[in-house]
Amino acid sequence: MPAARQPRGARHDVRASRGPGRWRAGVTAATASLWHDRRFLRFWAGQTVSQFGDRISDLALPLVAVAALDASAGEVARLTALVWTPNLLALLLGAWVDRHRAKRVLMVYADLLRAALLLTLPVAYALGALTLFHLYAVALLTGTAAVVFNTAYSAVFAHLVPPASYLDANSKLSVTRSASFVVGPAAGGGLVQALTAPVAVVADALSFVASAYLVGLPRIDEPAPAADRSGPSLPRQAREGLVFVVRDPVLRASLGCSATVNFFTFLTGTGLLVLFAERDLRLQPGVIGLAFGIGSTGALLGAVTAPAISRWTGIGRSVAVGAVLFPAPYALAAFADGPAWARAGTLAATQFLAGFGVMLFDVNLNSLDTAAAPDGLRSRVAGAYSTVNYGIRPLGALAGGGLATVAGLRTTLIVTAVGGALSVLWLLPSPIPGIRSLDELKRAAPEGTPPVACEAERAPGPD
Repeated sequence: MPAARQPRGARHDVRASRGPGRWRAGVTAATASLWHDRRFLRFWAGQTVSQFGDRISDLALPLVAVAALDASAGEVARLTALVWTPNLLALLLGAWVDRHRAKRVLMVYADLLRAALLLTLPVAYALGALTLFHLYAVALLTGTAAVVFNTAYSAVFAHLVPPASYLDANSKLSVTRSASFVVGPAAGGGLVQALTAPVAVVADALSFVASAYLVGLPRIDEPAPAADRSGPSLPRQAREGLVFVVRDPVLRASLGCSATVNFFTFLTGTGLLVLFAERDLRLQPGVIGLAFGIGSTGALLGAVTAPAISRWTGIGRSVAVGAVLFPAPYALAAFADGPAWARAGTLAATQFLAGFGVMLFDVNLNSLDTAAAPDGLRSRVAGAYSTVNYGIRPLGALAGGGLATVAGLRTTLIVTAVGGALSVLWLLPSPIPGIRSLDELKRAAPEGTPPVACEAERAPGPD
């Protein structure tokens, strides 16, 4: 991705487009050992701590609402919705982030703001002043800070990690994220039981402080902003990012596939899957938790093996396989029957295969998207993704609730599997299945898009 705009149609190698001196001496685009790159290791450590802290809040925040404030099911649902709502503004926030050169500093501020907001909860609880409105405000504002962090993340990641190591870096980040889902809920449950939910939130707040410190350590040579603050308006800049995604064949197919698979998998989501396991499969809560814990190891395995699989099959084909393997196992759960051990085993297998599939999908597609997005539009591209990809999730959850009420949970699981697997249809006519490696990624700037494209000569893809 070039540091400055290139004339439309200009072609050059992706690895050379960042200019000399972008990475630490001895860490080149061709041979990058992330285990010896202290900048990446610090960044990775920060993200790991933050992910484990998030797993605590995933459990603690709803329990604050239920246990401390006696919230109803509808009020808990609104709390979840408020966390996702700021993503509807991600397109504008991404344009705002693109105006700033020091995107890493924005990430640090976002982490510190989230820590401060979370710390207000135990303080208010200790003073007897905690209210549902306060909890809603924290959910909304931390969600907004998360959007700023995530839209800046893409640009920082691209200049922290050499292109040759995108897959390896995304794999490592996904491994610890997957591990947080295996270990985090149990640790969070123990903290909530020992300290109460409002106090357990302190652990997540401290994880954001640690993340801010570790993210702030690496020195990164970031490119100049695409436009200064006196340039085009935010809505116009936001539109440029969205238009670029829509007109680019790789990014358009990537976003269409991601949004489709997210809509259908959110028809079921964790909530309805737990409800199905309890009511239809008649499993005890402890057995359900064990099945989910065992199933989560699939995501861990997928994150570890995704780079090797992509080297064997090609990065594009790995994305396509993951797009099908992620949602398809929900059909397996729909037909679960027999003794309790068989029903629990089927539930665990569903989670294992779906987790493996989503990591195969995410690790490869995240790397592909990073290579495809130009520097001048990175945060706006990330904003467009968040607006569509995350904005579709609440709609999927609402549609899933309606479908389950009318047609039943088993039917909803089957629709999730079939509809989600059909997301691969976005990929088939696109260049993605033919891309074997990031070095082959080739861009032809569509007519009318900002002239920020970068290309690499592409070797012939597989037959």
